[in-house]
Amino acid sequence: MKLKQLEGLLGGLQQFSNPKAELEQYPTGPHIASRMLYTAENSFGDVTDKVVADFGCGCGTLGVAAALLDAERVIGIDIDSQSLEIASLNAEELELDMDYIQCDIKDLGLRAEVVDTVVMNPPFGTRKKGADMDFLSVALKIASQAVYSLHKTSTRDHVKRAALQHFNASSAEVICELRYDVPQLYKFHKKREVDIAVDLWRFVPKSI
Repeated sequence: MKLKQLEGLLGGLQQFSNPKAELEQYPTGPHIASRMLYTAENSFGDVTDKVVADFGCGCGTLGVAAALLDAERVIGIDIDSQSLEIASLNAEELELDMDYIQCDIKDLGLRAEVVDTVVMNPPFGTRKKGADMDFLSVALKIASQAVYSLHKTSTRDHVKRAALQHFNASSAEVICELRYDVPQLYKFHKKREVDIAVDLWRFVPKSI
């Protein structure tokens, strides 16, 4: 599937109608999501015929992208039941077969043999400090092949140090820097839209 076709399909997905600020629910736009998964597959071979888990899947954009790129199985994981309902509807609309688990990421019991690749747009930790690191820590325990994740560029040094020294990563590489458009979703947002510089990371876990 070509990149533009993938982005077009993701652009038609249903998004949050009532996002929850405490969960930092921001939609992963089709531009970023398509490039994230397209790069994971076409540069590294981490999607097609792989078991892919979408951590904090929200409306399911990253998981849908993985399914469209012929992942063997996609598992969407989120703590919020309403998000999983939307994600399930999005998958049905595109006639994709995907699985969903409702739980807190920190309580996830999957094993590395089950999941090849984790993809995620974790909470940036602006509402709950360290939330992004909680996601990364669990992802590197669960993925056997690679973790793709978005983190604010301003946290680059911290993310790399934590991944390599504390979270079981054998390598931590910024693939590219992207502009993340945060729409004015919540009352505390003063501007209509904010651009945040984010890094797309590829982490490789140490083999167990």
